[in-house]
Amino acid sequence: MPVIGLTGSLGSGKTTVAEMFRRAGAKIIDADAIAREVVKPGSPALKELVDLAGQEILTPEGQLDRAALAERVFQDAALRQQVQAIVHPRVREIELQQLAQWRREPLVVLNVPLLLENQMEHLVDSVVVVTVDEPTRKERLRRRDGLTDEQIEARLAAQMPQEQKIARADHIIDNSGPREQTARLVYQLIKTLAPQLDVPSANSLD
Repeated sequence: MPVIGLTGSLGSGKTTVAEMFRRAGAKIIDADAIAREVVKPGSPALKELVDLAGQEILTPEGQLDRAALAERVFQDAALRQQVQAIVHPRVREIELQQLAQWRREPLVVLNVPLLLENQMEHLVDSVVVVTVDEPTRKERLRRRDGLTDEQIEARLAAQMPQEQKIARADHIIDNSGPREQTARLVYQLIKTLAPQLDVPSANSLD
């Protein structure tokens, strides 16, 4: 099975691109979804996070308030590293389990925002970087997450710059334009990497 490492900077549209791969029949290992699972109420990871950062990172219902935690960690590099040390090993364990489970599938996509920062290239056959131009990125993040320009810059500063990710990519998907344009790039890549998959038309998007 080919394994793609899918990554990109904040606001690039990795989730949108991953969904396009899924529609074509690829198996998706979603690091963000796994991260939400490992910190669910009652989990050891959530208890460790609360012990580290305090009750204020919880919602009234006892869920992890991801926005509140993000606001803290993107202002404090040391705290961010401590949070990552709690969450990342647990996420990696499940990622490896899923890779083993799907080893006979035609195409597997490991969707990890910090794939390159965490030096995970050895787990994949090729690295696909999703890119976006800066005006489009900021507009998406303002609309989607309600972030200010200052908050966007703080989050981007915690990641590898987009230019460095591009330099380490095997394939690049420019997601600055319409979804149909992005879909054409994704489906062209799938035809190359896993021609046995039944790739849908870029015009068939919902």
